[in-house]
Amino acid sequence: MTALVWYRDDLRISDHLALSAAVKSHSKVAFIYVLDDKAPGIRPPGGAARWWLARSLRALQASLRERGASLVLRKGSAPAVIAALAREIGAEAVYWNEIAQAPHRAVEDQVATALTETGIAVHRFSGDLLASPGEIRNKENRGLRVFTPFWRRVQALGDPPKPLPAPKTLQDVTDIAGDRLEDWDLEPTRPDWAGGLRDTWEPGEASAQASLKAFLDGAIAGYSSDRDRPDRDGTSRLSPHLRFGEISPRQIWHAARFAAAEHPRLSSDIEKFLSELGWREFCRHLLFDIPDLATRNLQPHFDGFPWKQDAKGLKAWQLGQTGYPIVDAGMRELWHTGVMHNRVRMVVASFLVKHLLIDWREGEQWFWDTLVDADAGSNPANWQWVAGSGADAAPYFRIFNPILQSEKFDPDGVYVRRWVPELAALPDKLIHQPWTATPLELGSAGIELGKTYPHPIIDHKAGRERALAAYATIRGG
Repeated sequence: MTALVWYRDDLRISDHLALSAAVKSHSKVAFIYVLDDKAPGIRPPGGAARWWLARSLRALQASLRERGASLVLRKGSAPAVIAALAREIGAEAVYWNEIAQAPHRAVEDQVATALTETGIAVHRFSGDLLASPGEIRNKENRGLRVFTPFWRRVQALGDPPKPLPAPKTLQDVTDIAGDRLEDWDLEPTRPDWAGGLRDTWEPGEASAQASLKAFLDGAIAGYSSDRDRPDRDGTSRLSPHLRFGEISPRQIWHAARFAAAEHPRLSSDIEKFLSELGWREFCRHLLFDIPDLATRNLQPHFDGFPWKQDAKGLKAWQLGQTGYPIVDAGMRELWHTGVMHNRVRMVVASFLVKHLLIDWREGEQWFWDTLVDADAGSNPANWQWVAGSGADAAPYFRIFNPILQSEKFDPDGVYVRRWVPELAALPDKLIHQPWTATPLELGSAGIELGKTYPHPIIDHKAGRERALAAYATIRGG
């Protein structure tokens, strides 16, 4: 008996419900990943995510090969490709983990129809969330729009099922033709801008598990406060692994709960960490109800917001040349590593939409292309949260002061010096606002404002006042 497992954003072999069920019920199992970049409504991954995808697929191929199986790669329409391969290998059934997003579910339904029409069984599993969207609804059968009650409801469901182990051996279906990964051109070559990504990351399931273990053995202690410090190694670095399903939410949940039981002193830090996992869950549930989350203001009155067309300001922000060290450090970290510290993400997003009054969708699109962890739920939901147009959004008058944020969370200038090295020689008291230094202090540090480092592209106070005035126009003054 032969089965086919369809891989998507679940590039792992442990705690993989579809894989485990297929192996349990069939003597031979084939595995396929389909690059379907033309499916209606499904957002193609950005450049950084495409790089990660290539590396993650390569890691999955190696992992399957170690157990006696292989991963078939084919490009095209998923319904046609999967139905054709299932017939080709004589599969009795096709298995996959669902993605709780409307356009993905539409493709799944098309795949299911194409298979059942030819008598091939279909088995679908919930695999990318702690709780299905149908489990967390209000009295009107809508998803919750405020995080705290949402997270309480998820926690009230109790622990999710324990993760499933990876199979030790697999019986492959031989001689299946597939594409070469290199022919998909997922990784940049001319020019090759991914050097920083390669220096920073090792995609794949093994790396995800190692990162989780290292975090729970180390940085979880003090996470509640250190997570806000970009100058410290205080975060889990699991977000891109989660994005591509190299590790599952319930694997993280159970490992964290085990760590809390073993070390009660870590309980508060672990609860805070799990709430961050909950925020990802919250954003995914929002996306389930609002497929156009990346393009539509959740609060309709924002449709009349007076955004400014400012190509020069947008470019300065993208390149990390705004004249505000914490903003520039974050944008340069993003370009080099494919991620940005979460606290700094909020600062740079606030600067774009509030200081510069540039539409949040411009920032969301830039992050989509440059983040290795660009997630279809979290990315737009977080941008709308900062702009004030989203669910459980920050109040409109919350305008991050980039100077105070830098002084508070990078007090010794460690983060700024790493990513804005032209300011490295400034003393700590000046590095967060170099324009306040005297000509002698600037000269001693080898800095010429306007040449070696830009003047601020907008005055903080003026930007804040302009933002408040703009928000007043959609709030009746």
